[in-house]
Amino acid sequence: MTSNDTGSGTRPPGRLQVRQATQRDLPTVVSILNEAAQWLQGRQIDQWQGGFDASLVLPGITDGHVWLAEIEDQDAGTFTLSWSDPLWQPDDDGGYIHRLAVRRRFPGLGVHLLRFAAHETKQHARHYLRLDCGAANHRLRAYYEQAGFRHRGDVEVVTPASLTLSLYQMAVSGRADRQARDHDSPE
Repeated sequence: MTSNDTGSGTRPPGRLQVRQATQRDLPTVVSILNEAAQWLQGRQIDQWQGGFDASLVLPGITDGHVWLAEIEDQDAGTFTLSWSDPLWQPDDDGGYIHRLAVRRRFPGLGVHLLRFAAHETKQHARHYLRLDCGAANHRLRAYYEQAGFRHRGDVEVVTPASLTLSLYQMAVSGRADRQARDHDSPE
């Protein structure tokens, strides 16, 4: 599937194509992710430490969850969009975006990819686009909030080290918008 229209009011630089990644795209997707990981580490942002290798990315490509963005036939960004996430319950009404990364030479592309993911989520009859990020990453949290996501809480994840994640969601359907208004209105 490809798209030239992200549904946004602003246009990305050049002709944007977003399509599901194939196994042939694995080196490109890994390269984009590792470029972003290096950029984060260079700014002392504690995220994606150690980078990515093909074994971490291939299952998502095989399952059809990894997307690749190209601008004027240049690989520009990637994200993973799946239909479940153990951090969210219930998990039957959302799309879950992870590993959103863009090459530095394509500023502003991330917002277009978020909008594309929101459109895909709505096309799958889901009501919310959801994501998580490190609670201490205040710049990224502000970025998601400016893109229309709402903070829904924090959760502690215990892996080899303990990590606090902030959960965000964006309504992508009229029903979800109404539920959010009802939930947020004073009683």
